[in-house]
Amino acid sequence: MVAKISVGSSLFGALSYNQNKVDEEQGKVLLSNRMFESEDGNFSIRRCMECFDMHLPADLKTEKPIIHISLNPHPDDVLSDSQLADIAKEYMDKLGYGNQPYMVYKHEDIARHHIHIVSIRVDDTGKKINDKFEHIRSKQITRELEQKYGLHPAEKKQAAERPELKKVDYRAGDVKHQLSNTVKALAGAYRFQSFTEYKALLSIYNVQAEEVKGEVNGKPYNGIVYSATNDKGEKQGNPFKSSSLGKSVGYEAIQRHIKKSAKDIQDKNLKERTRRTVGTVMKSARNREQFITDLKGKGIDVLFRQNDTGRIYGVTFIDHESRTVLNGSRLGKDFSANVFNDLFTGSRTLATGNSKAEMQEHTQGYNPIGHLSEGTGKAVAGLFGLLSGGNDTPPDNSQVPQPKKKKKKKQKRI
Repeated sequence: MVAKISVGSSLFGALSYNQNKVDEEQGKVLLSNRMFESEDGNFSIRRCMECFDMHLPADLKTEKPIIHISLNPHPDDVLSDSQLADIAKEYMDKLGYGNQPYMVYKHEDIARHHIHIVSIRVDDTGKKINDKFEHIRSKQITRELEQKYGLHPAEKKQAAERPELKKVDYRAGDVKHQLSNTVKALAGAYRFQSFTEYKALLSIYNVQAEEVKGEVNGKPYNGIVYSATNDKGEKQGNPFKSSSLGKSVGYEAIQRHIKKSAKDIQDKNLKERTRRTVGTVMKSARNREQFITDLKGKGIDVLFRQNDTGRIYGVTFIDHESRTVLNGSRLGKDFSANVFNDLFTGSRTLATGNSKAEMQEHTQGYNPIGHLSEGTGKAVAGLFGLLSGGNDTPPDNSQVPQPKKKKKKKQKRI
């Protein structure tokens, strides 16, 4: 079980995030501690705010008094609501928040159900709850809970874990709910630096996103419309405005995520793993089909965009290990669309020989770069240079020194 702890200053933000899940029927309240229910037995944001405020002193000096925790069991662990509530209570007791007011929510927006806990980090006197070595203590607590409840240890698998999502299936019905779950999970889990990269990510889950621009009361308007597609990328059924799916997948939220992603990718050098893996597969793949298959085996999906004549004009890599989406040009000039177009044109030519003799002619007794088209030769030569770290210039026989001719001895005349 993986625990994620975050602290902040906005109580309303933490509560509204979870209440939105409840309102959209993608979550429920499992447990409350030192909180008052509304008359109808439900919890509203306003009522929760009032309860928390009762426990916060007027002269509060702690800058970030709110704590927001998510507890994520392993996908193979199937737990009842009662068990999840017990786990949440034991976790809070062991972490030192047992006497604090808190709310426990269960999220059901993705296949792996998990819980969120919202609480405050100061007691009734204004004293801050002990947070020394909080993350270390949290890991120890989750290990104890895994042993007690017979859960799978999920900590080691966190980095490689992918969102447990299936493609949107318009034939299964409730398309809006499917779209909402899929889009929110992907937008929150992956990093992308452009709307084109975002669209590429969604497309492998049968979702299409389109930007909508216009004016409302004389003011410019930007929005996003989401649609379900079939496996060919063709839209099916009615589109849905982003506002009907949630603010987290609206135009402004996606633009903020794009800026944050760009910083994360640069600061953490996230494209290096993708660049290295793609380069290695490019070196060994014989054709486009093998290239796609081999990359998928290493946790990377690749999408090619091509025009009516079949020319590749765009390529995007979706690295599920680092959860990063990258257009080929971001990896360097050796990974641009033109390189792949030339490379795979050459591969198809080599792979379609009609006889064994033709194949032998293509594979024996010559430098393969010299027999490719000029563009393909440059692509392959650049790739070999990239992977070897040496000079990317192909051998040029004209530069080889010619053997010296023996000088004839002059005959002396007598």
